[in-house]
Amino acid sequence: MLFVTHDLEEAIALADRVVIMSAGPSARIIGDWPVKLARPRDIFEVRMNKEFHELHREIWDVLKDEVMKGYQQSTQVGAGA
Repeated sequence: MLFVTHDLEEAIALADRVVIMSAGPSARIIGDWPVKLARPRDIFEVRMNKEFHELHREIWDVLKDEVMKGYQQSTQVGAGA
């Protein structure tokens, strides 16, 4: 199953694998992380797990630059309209 979300915590809590795309319009895969947290998972309690926080930090280090690029693209489009 493929689940698309903009919420990194949700992605880690629910997934077995998190794949990150670059900012559009010609998006590409820029990261792919296995989620090795034990199952079954309580999606609220797993967020307290040390491994969860380590994975979140690792993914966010890559993702934050793309978030800023996407934000800049959206403000440029809005200013040009």
